[in-house]
Amino acid sequence: MARYVALPLREFLRVEAAGSIVLFAAAALALLWANAPVDGWSQAYFDFWHTHVSFEIGGWHVEESLQHWVNDALMVIFFFVVGLEIKYELVNGDLRDPRTAALPIVAAIGGMAAPALIYLAIAGGGETGSGWGIPMATDIAFAVGVLGLLGRRLPSTARLFLLTLAIVDDIGAIVVIAVFYTADLSLEWLALSLVLLAVVAVLRVLRVWSIPVYVVLGTATWYALLESGVHATLAGVALGLLTPATPLLEEKVARGFALEALRDRHLDPEELARLRFLLTESVPMVERLQSRLHPFSAYVVLPVFALANAGVDLGGGALGDVFSSTVALGIVAGLVLGKPLGIALACFVAVRVGIARLPDRTSWTQIVGLGAVGGIGFTVSLFIAGLSFPGSAALTDEAKVGILLASLIAAAVGVAVLRLAPSGAEGAGETDSPAGG
Repeated sequence: MARYVALPLREFLRVEAAGSIVLFAAAALALLWANAPVDGWSQAYFDFWHTHVSFEIGGWHVEESLQHWVNDALMVIFFFVVGLEIKYELVNGDLRDPRTAALPIVAAIGGMAAPALIYLAIAGGGETGSGWGIPMATDIAFAVGVLGLLGRRLPSTARLFLLTLAIVDDIGAIVVIAVFYTADLSLEWLALSLVLLAVVAVLRVLRVWSIPVYVVLGTATWYALLESGVHATLAGVALGLLTPATPLLEEKVARGFALEALRDRHLDPEELARLRFLLTESVPMVERLQSRLHPFSAYVVLPVFALANAGVDLGGGALGDVFSSTVALGIVAGLVLGKPLGIALACFVAVRVGIARLPDRTSWTQIVGLGAVGGIGFTVSLFIAGLSFPGSAALTDEAKVGILLASLIAAAVGVAVLRLAPSGAEGAGETDSPAGG
């Protein structure tokens, strides 16, 4: 088992593209299940995910379909990890330095605006127009996975550019969900959720590090947001942003205790427990939680989400209807054309006016290719699609088919452009030319 199962599995999970491979497999399984030729299997898919599950304690009662539990509850973990990544980047990463972050921030804004405008130009207003937020999103897992397939052809600075862009893109998507895709607002529940978040902030200032306390407060915040009408998954983002990004103790404290305790070359149980605590608290909570939750988010949460949401019945000419659906066409055009166009144009303007510069050893052709990869909008796009057309299952299905098709095309185009683009030093001369050297 260790040789033929555990070790190969461990090596697979180390591969950069592993998360996107699992996500793709879950989406493919959902499509196969929803369109299975065996009698009853297709209907079983929809019946299963629409099965209602309820929780009741005393007079408190919550009932949702299994799909809603995945989207409203399980996805909180994904958005919490996103919040942790944003917090880390703001405190310790590239978003900390305005000069380094300027280009991906501007590129992300262009990459969100252009797809939304293209979608609205095709889909128009009214009910179909409410899906304008769908093509704005970039799927980090798939995008990074696609770059992993290119090996060392891309400089690390180009990968970092796309990762930072995707994080800023996530911030934009979160704002869009909170502001434009909120149901009927209950101010009382919203106020309660804000009070609970304030309590979390106060406890953090008081240096209370008990994780169970924050789990209870986080669950209460999630429920308050669920009842308020604001999408409950935003509780995950808020809690991620409130997580401490600096360690409780300096490393020298653990180092000093270890040297003292090991003078006799022996650790008793009390010394071992103390040393474990000191070492743990020498690492920021943001990094510890990222390390623990990222694998669960990548290999459990997102695949289950894809399995619950990517299943679309393609029978009855649904796939052919994509080319006559303004919703699907708007999404495909927004992700495949709007993303690279918006990202490349925003970068060009930013470099021309002198507020940013291209990443080292990165060519303009690579920027276009990275923009095309940014058109893979799978996870968050599916999430927003589920919020965009609450009264029309047909439009939601059209949007999902458009997202799947657009993501495949964007991935193929992105890989093709990046493979043809000059790499390394070959692109270096091209990098500085727009800024006049």
